[in-house]
Amino acid sequence: MENIIRIRQSQMPIHSIADFIEHNSSVSKGVKEACFVRLIGTNAALASDICQLESKMARRMSNEPDFIYNRILRLPVLSSPSDIAYYGSCYEAWVLGKKEYVSSRAIADNTVYNRLLGGALKQVAGMYATGRPPVSESMERNFIAKMLFWHDSLLCGVLSHWDEQLTAKLVLCDLVLEQQYLFACLLALLGYDVLLLQCIADISEQQDARGMSQKIVLGEFGNPGLLPFDPQKLMMPEERYVFPGQIQAPAGGSRTAAEAPRPVTIKLPPHPGRSAKQQGTKNTGPSRSAAVTIPPRPGRAARQAAAPAVSKAAAEKSFEELAQLASSVVMIAIHGANGDIIGTGSGIMVGKDGYILTNNHVACGGRYYSVRIEDDETVYTTDELIKYHSRLDLAILRIDQRLKPLPIYQGKAPLVRGQKVVAIGSPLGLFNSVSDGIISGFRKIDGVDMIQFTAPTSHGSSGGAVLNMSGQVIGISTAGFDAGQNINLAMGYECISRFISGFV
Repeated sequence: MENIIRIRQSQMPIHSIADFIEHNSSVSKGVKEACFVRLIGTNAALASDICQLESKMARRMSNEPDFIYNRILRLPVLSSPSDIAYYGSCYEAWVLGKKEYVSSRAIADNTVYNRLLGGALKQVAGMYATGRPPVSESMERNFIAKMLFWHDSLLCGVLSHWDEQLTAKLVLCDLVLEQQYLFACLLALLGYDVLLLQCIADISEQQDARGMSQKIVLGEFGNPGLLPFDPQKLMMPEERYVFPGQIQAPAGGSRTAAEAPRPVTIKLPPHPGRSAKQQGTKNTGPSRSAAVTIPPRPGRAARQAAAPAVSKAAAEKSFEELAQLASSVVMIAIHGANGDIIGTGSGIMVGKDGYILTNNHVACGGRYYSVRIEDDETVYTTDELIKYHSRLDLAILRIDQRLKPLPIYQGKAPLVRGQKVVAIGSPLGLFNSVSDGIISGFRKIDGVDMIQFTAPTSHGSSGGAVLNMSGQVIGISTAGFDAGQNINLAMGYECISRFISGFV
């Protein structure tokens, strides 16, 4: 069995990007010291410092075969069903190997590295489990799958070889979510020098308390204005993956141009027919009767777009028949770092493998989620945020339960103003409420086509279904305007169909 080098956190104080550049992470007596620094905020000199950093890195890569550099602008989303299955199998192999070894696509034939990776995964899995309710096997599987996917995606293109003398400096931008930060911890535990540019926001105090990264307070949060990153200029191999645009949590603020509404405080009622004793048996989060403060939904300024041509819907159902489709609509409670419920929302079942479509503003910022299904006593807990997109305000969660998915409208007949619609969601925590209305207009909000409708909605409706009279999903409730009566917006079926492609 090969000896594995020991990785330890560098004790050298880092006060600037120049210090990060000069840090030497070579191996001495079987020990490599990794530098893990978090630069908080921006100033006028940041772009210049980054340019200087990459100029020096280019020279080092030209002269040193055992040196690599990469600036990582975003982490990819683990969304492909084949990738999910593959990294799920890697997790199983990791567990069978007593969490000491894992095979990496980035360096498949290096036993020493893969053993080092297996041990580092064990450490970050321990950090992930600290301070939260008991981590289920599915939660741990999802976490490890993400770590391995990010590792392989970001290093396959640059890490052509590995040995103990290899030096790597990795710069990552704005990793705020817990799992993203733990990925940066993983890289440091593998012996890479890591610099986090936290230009927009910083990690939570709880994450900072882990003591993994040094702090450099540079300036105020704001637009970093960083130079675009071109690996070719650093003589690096072409990147293997094409990643989507950087995901950021939607900004808060008012739903209209007027003053932002105050949060609504409610009490979630117990699940119908469920005793208080039963409620505490399967829910790892707080009691369902706990007080919940639901933050206002984000809004957008409406702009008029051209209305589509008039057509007539076919195969209409009765309201009673449409109400039965609520069995495929779920209520989502969002839990914060301490396990408290910080908000509620709705979601719809898509596909056949427990995938739930909801709004990104519902899912973002949550540490984990609990999901309630109609006529099901179980409260399903998950942290599997599979896919998300801030501009479209859509996200996909997954639970270990399969339901009949709701059909998505395919646009064979254009939607029209005045057309009847039915909305199903959980406004103010009122589980699976059904309301009716009409399509009142078609709007383009921040460059995205939206449907304006009158079916009453409230906080907690976000992510719920907007159906035509044939029972097809024409939109997902996304936002509303407090200043107007029954002025609500839904993300349309075209964006939904593209977003869930591969999950249906």
